[in-house]
Amino acid sequence: MDFTIALILLQDGIVNGAIYALLGLALVLVFAVTRVIFIPQGEFVAFGALTLAMLIENKTPGTMWLLPLAGLVVFLMELRDTLRTQDWRKLFKTGLLYVALPVAMLWVIPQLAAAKLPLWVDVLISMAMVVPLGPMLYRIAYQPLAEATVLVLLIVSVAVHFALTGLALVFFGAEGWRTPAFIDGTIDFGIGPWSAQSLFVVLTSALMIAALWLFFGHTLYGRALRATAVNRRGARLVGISTKMSGSLTFTLAAFIGALSGMLIAPVTTIYYDTGFLIGLKGFVAAIIGGMASYPVAAIGAVLVGLLEAFSSFWASAYKEVIVFTLIIPVLLWRSLTTHHVEDEE
Repeated sequence: MDFTIALILLQDGIVNGAIYALLGLALVLVFAVTRVIFIPQGEFVAFGALTLAMLIENKTPGTMWLLPLAGLVVFLMELRDTLRTQDWRKLFKTGLLYVALPVAMLWVIPQLAAAKLPLWVDVLISMAMVVPLGPMLYRIAYQPLAEATVLVLLIVSVAVHFALTGLALVFFGAEGWRTPAFIDGTIDFGIGPWSAQSLFVVLTSALMIAALWLFFGHTLYGRALRATAVNRRGARLVGISTKMSGSLTFTLAAFIGALSGMLIAPVTTIYYDTGFLIGLKGFVAAIIGGMASYPVAAIGAVLVGLLEAFSSFWASAYKEVIVFTLIIPVLLWRSLTTHHVEDEE
C-alpha cells in the first residue's frame, strides 16, 4: 500500500463514517426517548435514495402510495380512540394531515415526476414523501406498545423491518439505482485530490450533527426530548407528552435516514435492501456509544468507516465480518463494566 492508496481509503472511510455517524445518532436518539432499537432505520435510507433516483429518472416513485395507505391506518386508529374520548377536533386535524394531504400528493407527484426539475427540488419532494412515514410508523406500530419491554419493542422492530423491506421490493424493484453527484469535480489540498462530492457528504453530515446539537440544547422541543430520554415518567408529570416526544423522535429519525440515503446514493449503488446493511453499521456505532452517548457514537462511526475502508483493501471478502466482529469486544467490555438494571427500574 502506498500513500496514494492510503489517502483514497482514508477518504472513503471518512465519508462512510460520516453517514454511519448520522445513523448512529438517530438510533441513539430513538432508543433514548422511546426505548426502541430502531432496526428499520436502514429502510429509510433506501426509501430516500431510491425515491430520489426515480424522480431524477422522471419516474413516479411507488413511495407515494405508502403515504395514503399508512395515513388511512392512522386515521382509523384515531377514529377508534375518538369514539371513546369524543374529541372530534383532533380527528379533523388527523384526517387533514394523514389522509387529505397524502391523497392530494397522489395527484401532484406524477406531474412533478414528469417534469425535469433541479436536483434540489427532487430532494425536497423525496423528503416530503419519506419523512412523514416516520411519525405514521410510530403511531401504527410503537405508540400502542409504548409501555412494553425493550424485548417486545425489539421484536416489533424486526417485524417492521421485514414489512418495509418487502414494500421496498414492490415499490422499487430488484434493480440497483444511483443518483448524480450533488457537486462535481475534485479539490486538491496539497496532499492529494479529494472528491468534491465526498467533501459535500462530510460537511453536510457535520452541519446536520451541529444542527441537532443546537436543537437539543436551545429549543423547547429539543429539551422536551432530552427530558423524556432521562425520565419518561418524570416528563409526563411535568406536562411533556411522551406521545409527542415519540412522534417527533421518529420524524427526526426518518429525516436523518432519508438524508443519509440521498448523500450516499451518488457514491454507491442502492438496492431495495441495501439500507439494512448500512443501518447495521450505524447500529455498531451506536453500540460503541452505549446507545446513550452521541459523541462516542459519532467517534465509533468514524472508526467503523475507516475499518471498513482499509479492510476492503486487505481482505475485501471479509470486510463485513471484520466490521461486525468489532461489536463483540465492545459488548464484552460493556457487560463487564456496566451494572445490570432491571427494565422496570
